[in-house]
Formats: sequence, C-alpha cells, structure tokens
Amino acid sequence: MSFGDSKAIVSNQDGLHEHLDEVVRKHLSHEFLKPISDHTQQAFDQVHQQVAKFAGNIILDSCCGVGQSTRILAGRYPDALVIGVDKSLHRIKRNVEDATEAENFILVRADLNDFYRLVVQHQWNVSEHYLLYPNPWPKAKHLQRRWHGSAVFPYILQIGNALTLRSNWLLYLQEFQRAAELAGKKGSISQINDNQPLTPFEAKYQASGQSCWQLKFERL
Repeated sequence: MSFGDSKAIVSNQDGLHEHLDEVVRKHLSHEFLKPISDHTQQAFDQVHQQVAKFAGNIILDSCCGVGQSTRILAGRYPDALVIGVDKSLHRIKRNVEDATEAENFILVRADLNDFYRLVVQHQWNVSEHYLLYPNPWPKAKHLQRRWHGSAVFPYILQIGNALTLRSNWLLYLQEFQRAAELAGKKGSISQINDNQPLTPFEAKYQASGQSCWQLKFERL
C-alpha cells in the first residue's frame, strides 16, 4: 500500500441519508432470517472451542484485513484473546510486520453477517469490539451495504461491553451514531490523534493529510 496519495471520500450525500431512520427501524423490528453459510459456521465452531476455554477478556476485531490491528490490540492487551475476522482469506494470510510478537490472537476468515449472529447466539462475553475503517459505500443508493443500514445491525449492538468504530468519512460515523440512538445507545465522536495507526488504511489516510474519526460506545 503506497502512502500519502489517498483520495478523500466523495459522496452524493451531503447529510444523513433521508431513509436512514426508516431502514434502521425496519431492521430493529424484524429478525434477520438469512441462513448461516457453511464456511462461516465451520470457522466459528473452531474458534468457539478456544473462546469457551479462555477465562480472560475477549476482544473482537471486525473487518481486520491483514490483521495489523489485531496484532497491535493483542500487544496492548496481553491478557486478552483478540479475534480478528475478515471475509478475505488472501488478506488474513498476507505476511505483515509484527512488531508486537504477540501470540494471543486468532485470525478468522468468515462472513461477519453470519459471524455476528453466531457470537450473539452463543453469548460470547466480548469486552471490546473494534470495527475499523469498514467499506464506506459512499453512494446514497448503497445505504443498506453500510453496517448501520444492514439487517445485521441489531446484532452488532449486542456484541461487546464497548464498541469502537473508526473512519475517515465523518458522515459514516454520524449515521451509525444516529442508527444506534434509535436503538437507545449513546456514542460520542472524536478526532483521532494516535501516534500508532491501528491499520494500514489509517496510516495512509493520515499520511495524505486526511482527518480520521472515532465513534465510541462505552457501554452497550
């Protein structure tokens, strides 16, 4: 990934999506009935065995990409088990520099639309959930591809004692904040001033002079 040349997000939206509340309320009032994929069920079953035996804190790192954030979090929280999940096997298998030398993490290839539901079903005791730089889907017509516009959104809000999202598109976080508010959850947005970028994207955005933002829910 080259640094310092990242383009700012361009969208045909200039504010919260006009149908955001309608879409979120629909998902909050309807159960997500899509069948769980076999490959995600198998991946979950394997990691669940380790989670069930682990007595410490569980940290979930969603959309972990190459797993840099997973490794950094594992280094910061050596007594926790950090589970990074991404849909791309190519990304999680890619070799990345690991300055932490941490071993208390697992990288899992799975569809989060299914994985989230399994986490809730099996009542994982997740202390912190990180969702860092998800695909923003900036076109207005793609609202329901954003996590807060998706059918799995109610499950996301049931995972973790705390939830941290990061994005270089402030509107994404403002929409997520509003969607969570409709479910009775209060989060706060702040600008990131972190000397150690958690992800390669964060490093690239900062090197390009873009602002990065964080939405934090202290208690879900």
